[in-house]
Amino acid sequence: MADNIGNPMIRMANSAKKGEMVEVRSLIMNPMTTGLTKDKEGKPIPAHFIQTVSVTFDGAKLLDIDWSTAVSANPYLAFKMRAEKSGTLKMVWKDNQNGVWSAESKLTVS
Repeated sequence: MADNIGNPMIRMANSAKKGEMVEVRSLIMNPMTTGLTKDKEGKPIPAHFIQTVSVTFDGAKLLDIDWSTAVSANPYLAFKMRAEKSGTLKMVWKDNQNGVWSAESKLTVS
């Protein structure tokens, strides 16, 4: 299962006009297991889920999200932000097993 974890993706426009709303879409591969289910042999499947998602734009905090086991596998997140200046959007996902993944996307504002 370790091969199916991580691989964070961000999809957003790479350019926008000043003041324009830009949609940011992201996805990360994670089983988001609760620790309450069992495998085919009846053994408990350990909890493994994304706990936090942090989003910054040029180092300034945009979002801090706390997730739990109630979020589905391979969680998808979408939000909009106003394009005020050019810069780099960075997202960091952290899970309950000390996994950390990040992805970046650049935006040029004209």
